[in-house]
Amino acid sequence: MNDLAGPVLLDDRLRAVLSPDARLLSLYDRAVFCEGPVWWPARNVLVWSDIEGRRVMAWHPDGCVNVLIDATPFINGNAVDHDGTLLHCEHGRRAISWWPGTGPPVIMAAHYEGRRLNSPNDLVVARDGAIWFTDPTFGIRNPAQGCPAEPELPHRSVYRYDRRTETLTRMADLEQPNGLAFSPDGGTLYVSDTADGSGGHTHEIYAFDVGADGTLSRKRIFRVVEPGVPDGFCVDARGWIWSSSGDSVQVFSAAGEPLGRIPTPHTCSNCAFGGVDGRRLFITGEESLWAIDLIG
Repeated sequence: MNDLAGPVLLDDRLRAVLSPDARLLSLYDRAVFCEGPVWWPARNVLVWSDIEGRRVMAWHPDGCVNVLIDATPFINGNAVDHDGTLLHCEHGRRAISWWPGTGPPVIMAAHYEGRRLNSPNDLVVARDGAIWFTDPTFGIRNPAQGCPAEPELPHRSVYRYDRRTETLTRMADLEQPNGLAFSPDGGTLYVSDTADGSGGHTHEIYAFDVGADGTLSRKRIFRVVEPGVPDGFCVDARGWIWSSSGDSVQVFSAAGEPLGRIPTPHTCSNCAFGGVDGRRLFITGEESLWAIDLIG
């Protein structure tokens, strides 16, 4: 790992946040396919999924790694609700769920208008407590990451789930919606579209305005990400987007300006901020979990 190039800093704003001497730390490299990192403050751990290994893992600040949930239904994305509950996207049961702390996760939503969801991929909790998630077909097309099946829905969508009313609302359609995140003020929703196949090749992050009632409007391309695709990404307190790609984590300002990138040994899948002060970026990719520390 030491021979990997350091961060590529294109803007002085990023220089104030990330040292050119910073290097990736290898935290774990025994997974099959890593995804869905999220910091879980209630337990002071970084949680992530080994989708193909069918495990949800936890990395502790002392370096210990343990299995939180074993023999999972191909869990992918993870999030933490406002009450500290761990939430999941499941390819196998084609559902979003929550974990009671022991045993299997409990399904919250698995159908839309009487038809099974495709394979929920990633999720995020809005400021009002609603759970937003993406529903591409990856999990029912790839037998290594789910259970092969024909889709029951004619669309691949972004949904909003209200836990209080158990209401599921379809908010937007994309070719293959993937990662998603809100701006710090909750007024913008970012969603990546990563179709690759007969439907064409898309590798952009879209931005939507979020209305007071949760409706989406003014869809526009925020940024095209290459090489590879913006599989998953996170947004920091400045409103900057830190996106996975084929060779690095790429950093963009809230205006879409490229600020720099953090090279990775191979394709990365997602990233999330965490640690005691929130200044550590955790990165997942293939068999690996990495981290890099920020200075601001």
